[in-house]
This record gives sequence, structure tokens and C-alpha cells, in this order.
Amino acid sequence: MADEDDEGGIDLEYFLEDMAGEPSTRVAGAILIIIGSLLGVQLGILLVSANPDEILSSTLDSSDEYSDVSGIVISELSGNDSGGEPIEGVRVRLLSIEGATTGKESFTDSNGRFSIPEIRRESALLSFTHPGNNTTKLYFVPGDEAQIVITMSEGNGENVIDMRGESHQAQSVSIATAIALLTVLLGLTGFYGGVEAYRGNSYRRSWWLSFLGLWSRGMIFIGPLLILIGMGLVTLSKEQFSGSRH
Repeated sequence: MADEDDEGGIDLEYFLEDMAGEPSTRVAGAILIIIGSLLGVQLGILLVSANPDEILSSTLDSSDEYSDVSGIVISELSGNDSGGEPIEGVRVRLLSIEGATTGKESFTDSNGRFSIPEIRRESALLSFTHPGNNTTKLYFVPGDEAQIVITMSEGNGENVIDMRGESHQAQSVSIATAIALLTVLLGLTGFYGGVEAYRGNSYRRSWWLSFLGLWSRGMIFIGPLLILIGMGLVTLSKEQFSGSRH
């Protein structure tokens, strides 16, 4: 049995040596690298073709351009047994971000609730005034909050609340576009690595370029798998490269 295992090992060694000396091994590896990298380039192009402008403008649909604003106004808690009650008759005015009147206003009902319909989805200001309570000014973007809850406290001063959150939509689109372009670049890098392997110029350059091409993620795993197999064949035939020192 030992002799058979030894013979099998010798046969496999001779087989690999034969493959290493065949130019077709290097060419096959190069072709696999090129195909896998082209799949990555294709993925990057598909990602880029998803027009970022459509993402940015998707919120400008007529049905989403305006939003109803509603909420509740309650009194400030005082101790353990008072406060937290709805306040009726609070004047709720919609102002521009600079404080100019817009003509839209409402008053809270007996349940402390208010509603102002069809407000443009852009930064705005709500002013809450009620005799005996501090005026509350709320900076917000209509539609960002399902329900606005305002707590009013006794006094003659002013409370300012800023609920405007920075929109990261543009940053997200920029990141997605950058990833798509990077995918294309990595795919082209891997493609060039395959061409280098086909030409047999520099093994190291071909290997590293192909390695970078792995990250182009063509068809999720198919592209990287083809590149890996190609890199294995290229490594097996590395002595065929003119730049090899072995």
C-alpha cells in the first residue's frame, strides 16, 4: 500500500510538473482571471447605471412634496401627581425658518391635539403660545416625525427645540457611486492582471493585479472563484514568466 501511495504521489507530482511546463496552463489561468474580472466590471457598470439623480429626486414626487403635521401639547410634569395633562387652546402657528408668518395656524382641542395639513417638506418653524406658559419654538422638517409631542412649562420665557436631522441621502448616494466606480476600477485592474498573465511578462505584477480584481465581486462569488482558480493556474506556471527569477 505504501508503494502504491508513493507511486500515486510521484504521478501527481509529475502531472503538476507537466502542467507547470505547458503554456496552455498559464493561458487558461489568464483567461479565467479575465472572465472573472469582466464580471466585476459588469457589476460595477450596473451599479453606476442606477442613476443617483433618480434616488435624490424620488422624494420630489407630488404625493411626497407636502406632509400633514399633527401632534399633542401637554403640561410639564410637576412632582408625582400633577402635569402631563393635555392643554387646550394652545395657538400653533407655522412660520418660515426665518420667523415670517405663513398664514397657517391651528389651536389644540380638548385633548391637546393639533393638526396643520399640507405643509411643504422643508425646514420650518412651529410656534406654540398659551397664556401663562413659556412660548415654545420648534424647528423641524415636516414628515420627519409621525407625531410631535410638545411639553409646555409655566412662565413668560421662550423654549427653543431643534428637531431638524441632517439628511444623509446625498452622502449615501455619493458612497454608493464611489463603491460602484471602485468596483469598475478593481475589475479593470484584475482584467489587466489577466492580460499580464496571458503575455507572461511579470508574475508578481500579474498576481497582485489579479488579487485586487477579486474584490470586484462579479456575480457575488462566481467572478472571484474564477479569478482564484486562474491565480492558482498562473502560480503553478509562474516559471513561464519572463520576469520570474526562479
